[in-house]
Amino acid sequence: MTTTRLSSKGQIVIPEAIRRRLGLDPGSEFVVLGDGDTIVLQRVRAPTMQDFDTIVARARQAARRAGMRRSDVAAAIDAVRST
Repeated sequence: MTTTRLSSKGQIVIPEAIRRRLGLDPGSEFVVLGDGDTIVLQRVRAPTMQDFDTIVARARQAARRAGMRRSDVAAAIDAVRST
């Protein structure tokens, strides 16, 4: 376990060993969550193509269950674009 300190500018240094182990590079982006006295940093990454395919498949299944057709989706897109 390692410790770090909060700077006067509100910055926290992630120790080098952890940065190396996680493959963090300068410019890495994070979502910061706080709950009570716990702070969580979650790295933000673009989804992989496999992740994207999974998301699309789930969306298609949800659309089928809702009874949506491709023409419904096209009409919704047209409506949003025309506003």
